[in-house]
Amino acid sequence: MMELKANERIDDLHRRKYKIIQNPKTFCFGMDAVLLSGFAQVKEGEHVLDLGTGTGIIPILLEAKTKGKHFIGLEIQEDSVEMATRSVHLNGLDDKVSIVQGDIKEADSLFPLSSFDVVTSNPPYMQGQSGLKNRFQPKTIARHEVLCTLEDVIKTASSLVKVGGRFYMVHRPHRLPEIMVLLKQYKCEPKRMRFVHPYVHKEPNMILIESVRHGKPLLKVEPPLIVYEEVGQYTDEIYNIYGYATRPSDVSKGVVQ
Repeated sequence: MMELKANERIDDLHRRKYKIIQNPKTFCFGMDAVLLSGFAQVKEGEHVLDLGTGTGIIPILLEAKTKGKHFIGLEIQEDSVEMATRSVHLNGLDDKVSIVQGDIKEADSLFPLSSFDVVTSNPPYMQGQSGLKNRFQPKTIARHEVLCTLEDVIKTASSLVKVGGRFYMVHRPHRLPEIMVLLKQYKCEPKRMRFVHPYVHKEPNMILIESVRHGKPLLKVEPPLIVYEEVGQYTDEIYNIYGYATRPSDVSKGVVQ
């Protein structure tokens, strides 16, 4: 039995009986990370790097969903690295998933350039740093561009993914113009894009993007992904992405967020 620290809990990931350790007092993964794991495509034998992995949710889910060979999660916060490493061990994935402590801005000194087939990232969404009282708290680091910027993430992804390799990111629609400019600047050609809407009649609040390093220009906008059918009721596609074979009668609040 895995020994938990204060305020930690173990959540079921509904994939191959995998579980994850989380601490609600610091930070828990959100739906955006799960949707990114459903959007990203990893082929058999490929090597994957997740930038800013946090709890390790994306590498663990991608290992469960794909036939990739090895998955690495890069995370700067020591406590998150330690907790994510315990989640990897809890699932018996030590030979498939590695958690590495390091700064996204210095990742090109930690890994060989152009060495990954796939790079993923669920980066901080919010630019503003003024007025932040706890700039280095885990939740602040996860949500605000305190330790790295959007440009840092895209620049690093471009340097570490192979030519022809794929970079997957989830972000907010209002930053799409900036995202497109930076992807082009760092030679990552946008190839697939999908907007995520909370309800069919609401504006999107997330966007999923696939780009290819040195890819040819051709962007496909996929059908929108709708989260809720009605208040408190997810769509079938959301349940499927979370790993439910059928609609559950009671969804764990700790996992479906």
